[in-house]
Amino acid sequence: MEDMLIHIILGALIIFFAGMTQGITSFGFSLIAVPMLGLFLELRIIVPILVIYSLILNTIILYHIKESIDFKRISILVIAGIVATPFGTYLLRVWDENTLKILIGVIITFAAIINFYGYKIKVKNERLSYIPVGLSSGLLNGSVSLGGPPVVLFLSNQEVEKQVFRANLTLYFWILNITTIPSFFLSGLITNEVIHYTMYLFPGLIIGTLLGIKLSNKVDENLFKKLTLSLIMSMGVLSIVSGMA
Repeated sequence: MEDMLIHIILGALIIFFAGMTQGITSFGFSLIAVPMLGLFLELRIIVPILVIYSLILNTIILYHIKESIDFKRISILVIAGIVATPFGTYLLRVWDENTLKILIGVIITFAAIINFYGYKIKVKNERLSYIPVGLSSGLLNGSVSLGGPPVVLFLSNQEVEKQVFRANLTLYFWILNITTIPSFFLSGLITNEVIHYTMYLFPGLIIGTLLGIKLSNKVDENLFKKLTLSLIMSMGVLSIVSGMA
């Protein structure tokens, strides 16, 4: 009982910080939450919780930036992500947890480094490129709740205007979350333990997200992004070490 109380307190603090980060930058929630929660909770508990939270969180953010949505631009991305998500859910059920932790660490570290240095690749056919980006994102979203890096990297690479970037990214994950949660139910991943932790940690999510949205126009985004990415890189390395232990 005492251990669970400690886990709830630590989990609420982690979810608060992850939600605040998402509220400010529209990404980073799972990148921060997965490796930190993974220090004391199983991935099969963490991933369903984060997908449920991501739906709630993206609904809140989407309400505030809905005017900037350009759905036509990301429609192919959405379709590809939906198609790949159930395959990711299957991997979560059958893969070894340490293998998944190492995979998470590699993805997080790579994504953070690429974002930190602003590496760009010239893409001639943006709409066609959305297919592999969406497939990889859906696969990662269903398996480890980390569908963000492929999409964030691609939209950053295309130099999408800030508000359109935030709105399209949020809408994409909102739609993906809606399709992911039923697949988790059907796979038996939404357990009583998942539901209990989801309720216990919920206040941290709401407070952190609303604070992040409020701060989004006041905090120097470039400075905050660099500090966050530095932390994310550290979390990625920690996840790799944890998986190899």
